[in-house]
Amino acid sequence: MASFSERGLWQNGPFPGRFHDFPRQTPTTMHGPAKRSMYPVTQGTSVLGVCFNGGVALAADTLGSYGSLARFRSLSRLMKVNENTVIGASGDIADFQYIQETLKQKIIDDACFDDGHGYTPKSIFSWLTRILYYRRTKMDPLWNQIVVAGNYEGQNFLGYIDRLGIAYEGPTIATGYGAYIAQPMLRDAMEKNPNMSEEEAAELLRKCLTVLYYRDARSLNKYELAIVRDGNEPVISNVKTLETNWDIAHYVKGYE
Repeated sequence: MASFSERGLWQNGPFPGRFHDFPRQTPTTMHGPAKRSMYPVTQGTSVLGVCFNGGVALAADTLGSYGSLARFRSLSRLMKVNENTVIGASGDIADFQYIQETLKQKIIDDACFDDGHGYTPKSIFSWLTRILYYRRTKMDPLWNQIVVAGNYEGQNFLGYIDRLGIAYEGPTIATGYGAYIAQPMLRDAMEKNPNMSEEEAAELLRKCLTVLYYRDARSLNKYELAIVRDGNEPVISNVKTLETNWDIAHYVKGYE
């Protein structure tokens, strides 16, 4: 006797007395809204950081790219955490906003204790490392690369954390496309001038951001600069504009 499937009464259904192997479901076949939380949507590109004599400088442009569309042009990707620390983020903007809100609440909770102790750049760096690694182990990562910059008791701090929880410290750090283009420029400048001034550090970051604007299709010529000085609260500048020159653009051929 023919089975139900063979008789056409239940096309693609289970055979009687057997376990059914359900086909892989896709967003188009699943009931309800599609879930895309595992993939970045609106993203930011490079964050650059460099230590100078007496502080740390951090810079990032203000673009949020919706795929290849330069959708949001006034997004701040730098955040003042407390009186000695600033963070910057590449990657998914929504995940960075979640990190910002979580970090703000942690700072408020700490202030409520009023015990005379606060978070240092290293403690914030360590805590963020645990958060990103924890989310990675839950298979629900925060799709970001975070740069933590600060100065505490005269000691500069500059650290990097990615969505897998991988973390390291260094005198210069660049995320995103800047890790390939800007990082060699930062390291070269640091080797030649390890005790650069604040003005020299700001000019170096401006130069690197200009190169990235020429080379990175997901960057913008508007940026913010954060300075963390010894004994002073961090200052995040107003949006600055890079001066660019495209006169030689018509000479660049063969990359279409």
